[in-house]
Amino acid sequence: MKLHVNARRTIGKRSPMLYGHFIEHFHRQIYDGIYDPGNPLSDEDGFRSDIIEAMRRIRVPVMRWPGGCFVSSYHWKDAVGAKRQPFFDKAWRVEDPNTFGTDEYIRLCRKIGCEPYICTNAGTGTPEEMSDWVEYCNLETEGKYAKWRIENGHAQPYHVKYWSIGNENYGSWEIGAKSSEEWWRLVKESAKMIRHVSPDAELSAAALPDIDWTMTLLKNCGQYLDWISLHGYWDMVPEKNELASYEQCMAYTRQVDRAVMDVRGLLTALHLEKKIKIAFDEWNLRSWHHPNVHTIQQGVGKESYLAPRDKNDDNSSYTMADAVFSACFLNAMNRNCDMVGMANFAPILNTRGCIYSHKEGIVLRSTYHVFDLYVNYMGDIVLDSWNEGQERRLKVISKDGKEVDTQTLDILATQRSDDGTISIAVVNKDPGTEQRLQIRLNGMQEGSYNVREYRIAGKTTDSYNDVDRNEVFIETLPAKRSGNGYEAVLPPHSVNVIAFSEM
Repeated sequence: MKLHVNARRTIGKRSPMLYGHFIEHFHRQIYDGIYDPGNPLSDEDGFRSDIIEAMRRIRVPVMRWPGGCFVSSYHWKDAVGAKRQPFFDKAWRVEDPNTFGTDEYIRLCRKIGCEPYICTNAGTGTPEEMSDWVEYCNLETEGKYAKWRIENGHAQPYHVKYWSIGNENYGSWEIGAKSSEEWWRLVKESAKMIRHVSPDAELSAAALPDIDWTMTLLKNCGQYLDWISLHGYWDMVPEKNELASYEQCMAYTRQVDRAVMDVRGLLTALHLEKKIKIAFDEWNLRSWHHPNVHTIQQGVGKESYLAPRDKNDDNSSYTMADAVFSACFLNAMNRNCDMVGMANFAPILNTRGCIYSHKEGIVLRSTYHVFDLYVNYMGDIVLDSWNEGQERRLKVISKDGKEVDTQTLDILATQRSDDGTISIAVVNKDPGTEQRLQIRLNGMQEGSYNVREYRIAGKTTDSYNDVDRNEVFIETLPAKRSGNGYEAVLPPHSVNVIAFSEM
């Protein structure tokens, strides 16, 4: 098969926030994770320096916090200032010490160098509580909450630009779940109050690829919103930690952008496609494992609902399936860069995160290297490309036993706006067979190009990284010279970037 790439035809400019992340007060993401005062690897503020360094390496552009389901019973005022009391987190049924709150989160974002993105309590919270939070973060001196921030040692406002009204409030599992009618009314009143405090804040609200829910929200609140929030987990394992196989995961790649396509249609129908963008602000191949908490009959003993969460720490679970799926997802979001302005991998640390931490260090899981590859080697301008010849197809059996036909190769062509380098990401989903791809740079002057190939390809589909194992990493191939045409050899179950720079 031959791939044609035309640098003169662009789809759009990709926002750096497509490579965003998310962190929640769940299991070891915050406490005993990024925030671990007393650990020899932590800095003077209690943050793990090795984790922050890893986050900087993938240039985290934006990080959503504090939830997630956690936020729907979280009251931010209890976690700022000197007098903090632990509270019982009803979402995850654990005690939270409240020692990590808004000020600590902003400090973390500053250390990483990313934009904060705060998700507010639309479960047990009120529009006034949400707007008070915006006052604390964004007003200079007016009102008691800005003065409270100053009293807490932060004279300058935080200028938090991105705010989400609620989390998954459409879901029965969420504390304070709402009907469609209840939801738009709460969103509208919350947006009004937030905008009275901070007119330049950008607001998001929870939506679904569902006509009734999202159409009602957009009709009533579209004028107040800048973003629509979507979530996606494909391999659902909250109750039983039965992970899909590599081939089953490939079935999920068939339509990773289905939700985007559906919501795009709704926005277009309401003439809002130029005003509102999509924030895919929670996504991962697999859901988090947390049995007996989002069920009517709750687990009674901690061994039934708390201890099983440790299964999320099994690093052998994070294989080339996760890497290949994540690359396909990022390709799809790039191709929809005119509509998708943000995406947040959920979470960045521990649980299903791309970084795993333990007391003595960290492990970079397979998905971390995908972000490293895309952030540091792909371009920001998405280019048009098309295939010539018979497209390779892959037939797999999905987790529900159906035969699924999908593309063998998932391709994204980009160009760097700073130096003109054309970088092409090619994902080979085939579990056991290498593929060859002829690449032709159309519309480019004949000449010589320096070609560099970078790839992630474990020895098997089940390759993974752990404390004592490093099987998945970015391999840099020797530089080559080429004209406008080039043949790439793509190993099975691999993520590849081929970069062309003029000599």
